[in-house]
Amino acid sequence: MTEPGSDVDAGGTAVAEPAAAQEQPAQPVLVTDLASKTLAIKEGPTFLYTDLEGNIDRGGDYGLGLYSRDTRFLSHFRLRVNDRELVLLSSSSERGYLGYVDLTNPDLFDGDRLSAPQQTINVRRVRTIEGNLFERNRIKNYNPFDVDLEVELRFAADFADIFEVRGMTPERAPGSSAPTVKDGVIEFARAGLDSVRRVTRIRFGAEPDAIELDETSATARFSLHLGPYETRHVTCSVEPVQADAEGEGTAAPSFEQAFHDLRRSYEEWERGSTQIVTDNELFNQLLHRSLRDLRALYTRVGDGGILAAGIPWYVAIFGRDSLIASHQLLAVNTGPARETLELLAERQGREVNDWRDEQPGKILHEVREGELSRAGILPHTTYYGSVDSTPWFLILYAQHFRWTGDVAFARQLLPAAEAALTWIDRYGDLDADGFVEYLCRSPRGIRNQGWKDSHDSMVHEDGRLAEPPIALAEVQGYVYLAKTRMADVHRALGRERDASRLEEEAERLKVRFNEAFWMEEHSFFAAALDADKRQVRTPMSNPGHCLYCGIVDEDKASPLAKALLAPDMFSGWGIRTMARSAAAYNPMSYHDGSVWPHDNALIAAGMKRYGFARATNRVVTALFDAAVSADTPRLPELFCGFTRRTPNRPVSYPIACSPQAWAAGAPFLMLQAMLGVSARAHENRLTVNLPHLPPWLNTVEVRNLKVGESTISMVFRREGEITSFSLLARDGDVRVVMEE
Repeated sequence: MTEPGSDVDAGGTAVAEPAAAQEQPAQPVLVTDLASKTLAIKEGPTFLYTDLEGNIDRGGDYGLGLYSRDTRFLSHFRLRVNDRELVLLSSSSERGYLGYVDLTNPDLFDGDRLSAPQQTINVRRVRTIEGNLFERNRIKNYNPFDVDLEVELRFAADFADIFEVRGMTPERAPGSSAPTVKDGVIEFARAGLDSVRRVTRIRFGAEPDAIELDETSATARFSLHLGPYETRHVTCSVEPVQADAEGEGTAAPSFEQAFHDLRRSYEEWERGSTQIVTDNELFNQLLHRSLRDLRALYTRVGDGGILAAGIPWYVAIFGRDSLIASHQLLAVNTGPARETLELLAERQGREVNDWRDEQPGKILHEVREGELSRAGILPHTTYYGSVDSTPWFLILYAQHFRWTGDVAFARQLLPAAEAALTWIDRYGDLDADGFVEYLCRSPRGIRNQGWKDSHDSMVHEDGRLAEPPIALAEVQGYVYLAKTRMADVHRALGRERDASRLEEEAERLKVRFNEAFWMEEHSFFAAALDADKRQVRTPMSNPGHCLYCGIVDEDKASPLAKALLAPDMFSGWGIRTMARSAAAYNPMSYHDGSVWPHDNALIAAGMKRYGFARATNRVVTALFDAAVSADTPRLPELFCGFTRRTPNRPVSYPIACSPQAWAAGAPFLMLQAMLGVSARAHENRLTVNLPHLPPWLNTVEVRNLKVGESTISMVFRREGEITSFSLLARDGDVRVVMEE
């Protein structure tokens, strides 16, 4: 692993080290880490979220449960043997679709007689999801004598809406009617406020010896006699049923069929993606885990699909999150981008509806299918309270065109893109000052509607919350990039007049932005303008996205990059969302001092855009070190912003999603930035701009990179400060151009 080292920007200016941060008192090493305390498997809209033993406890922390369509269908699920808790050996859900837990026994007694000494019984819980949850428990007796065991599986279902589990709404009365059993099948049911009947149906591979019911739970008991070294199995399936859900009543596959189908699906996903192999095995593991996490988060919706934002809180259709994650993945797999664009275009805003924060042309924030949304208590059956989903839709649309050159698809979605541009100018710019602002109109909507959407994320230097309408710095950057990239699409489609108009609008925005947001005395951009057009001068990471978008004037880029890497902003593990010196700084908060990998990835790629290759590598190195500090390399949604100290690991954020889509996508965008690779498939060209690998990465081989109809394979090699590349194979006539 790499310690934070000095860096120099492209202009030769030394960037300050975080050494001054050492004056702070020591901070705790770890807070609750969901990724290290939970297991998650998912397929489609259904996911299982348990503790490391594979159990779900009543009222337990972290929101454990079996969920489908924003409803918790199991709130309790526990395995015991002979009325004893088992001892954890190991567990994993690394495959995404498959989880396993290995357990063993404490001393088991029959009265006063020791019937099974400790660590002589192995229970392996294996589970997968394909519509239903399937669990197979393999129970093996390692004793040279007979053993009698009673295996107990206990279940409960509260049918809580995901917003209730998150504590965002008042709790309702207990969730289900008393369980029932018929022909060995256990059922829990609830008639919802939305007039939808939801059912949890539990079946067993072999009929239990007994099923006991009380008002809130059901317990299945299996009496097993195991001879010496004998193995027995106890299996069950759990079917979450929503009465109006598509596909209800279809035959469920067997455990074996579900496992094999999902394994093939994951293999096809990996084969259909660009293969990346480096000389750093830990980085290879991070890329592989990230690609697998993104496949796990892929969720079918109708004839298409979308990358869900994260487990456990955001397994749903999202606008901003899915767009950014698909954008990060474009050089690896363009499929999610295409499907995301199609799905969001179908659900684009059509009318002015303040309850949903909807306007014509606006791209949605999220879609929920739980009881509270469907009953009209919350506006989330389709909620549009996101100011940046719409420009990100345009960015992804244009970037997808750059990678695929698919003119037919570009024409197909052009009406949606034009409607999004119209929303930016007509509804996004509330006061016609040239900047896009947000204002929540829904009484149950989101106050802050940028990616930092917590209630306290926009705060003035003195600690006062900024009042909306608020114009975020990064949103102006997104709009600038959207219009410049849309100009390329228009020009490729023969619409020169529209292309020139968009370029002129983008240039006017750039001039206005650099005038209105720049803080000369701080050599930094304001994070936002508030309702009175006052600068929100608290140093935040938001303006770093503007480097990625290219809206920053050249003379301001270097001081901005330096400030982002100064000790006040850079923790050693990454760039904080808010400076340590700010009045509202809290390293344990969601957006006011924490470190977000996707935020850092966009900033790092932006630094490379302005030529600061060493600065880019410094940010990437910090995040790589953070990822590999975990038992299995993976970037979480976020972590706390405490200053890095050897040998500490990053301080985990208590309830971060893991896996999470744009955290999983971040390594691919960062690698693309280091390699300097970009595509213009409509011009049959792949550009390589100043590749620069860090000291911990000597070779990167990129295989089957798709650019339009062509496929190429390349290898990048670092020798000292020089990174070169060579072409290994090419199928098609794409040109590879080195850009100075």
